[in-house]
Amino acid sequence: MIDSHCHLDLPAFAKDWQAVVAESQGCGVRRILIPGTTPAGWQQQRRMANQCAVLDIAFGLHPYFFPQNSDTALSELGDALATSDSANRLVALGEIGIDASIDTPLDTQQALFEEQLKLAAQYNLPVILHHRRSHHLLIESIKRCQFSGGGVVHAFSGSEQVAQSYIDMGFKLGVGGTITYERARKTRKALANTDICHLLLETDAPDMPLAGRQGQRNSPVYLPEVAAALASLHNTSVADVSAHTDANYDSLFGRLDHCK
Repeated sequence: MIDSHCHLDLPAFAKDWQAVVAESQGCGVRRILIPGTTPAGWQQQRRMANQCAVLDIAFGLHPYFFPQNSDTALSELGDALATSDSANRLVALGEIGIDASIDTPLDTQQALFEEQLKLAAQYNLPVILHHRRSHHLLIESIKRCQFSGGGVVHAFSGSEQVAQSYIDMGFKLGVGGTITYERARKTRKALANTDICHLLLETDAPDMPLAGRQGQRNSPVYLPEVAAALASLHNTSVADVSAHTDANYDSLFGRLDHCK
């Protein structure tokens, strides 16, 4: 199985990320994608990918860390994309998006998001979407930019209607620890009624802990528990979930024509 969203580059893993990767492999996790959030983080991601062959990376400007000078940051992102390719295991642009829980004005976030969609289109990259009370704005921007490169909606939560809207635009839905909580009824129902061919597994480690692990550092080691929860929702086996979500990952991120 594959963890399609794991922040191994964050300080929570600074002392033991290589051991975490090794332990995850022992649990059946064959690849891990580290999404980008800031220019400084992109350099760390490159170093880690050079040291570990099972890591994929993505570069992006996360709304939590909105740059003081967005023009400069976008220029840096363009330069980073231009000097990377599939040989460097750069497979996506992200984590990018819009978040209604932070102070940065939504129209300002949306403008930066759309500029990053244009870069993704230029470099033929799928995108990793961050959302919080912003599905309508993300969908609006994707349509306005006529972005057709697809990607994944990280940590999907929402209704079946919202799920279908993304799927119709060529996106996969990221399935993480949220589905291990019984109270997440709307999201669990939406994902239970979504064909596995549209889903990816993820942990969002070190964040988004699974039910029963609140307050603990999340880890890709726990990805099999997410797979088991999804298998239960679909009345199928973990092996079936793993096979389908791995194939989905490979079809979305495994192309060799990025950044040409």
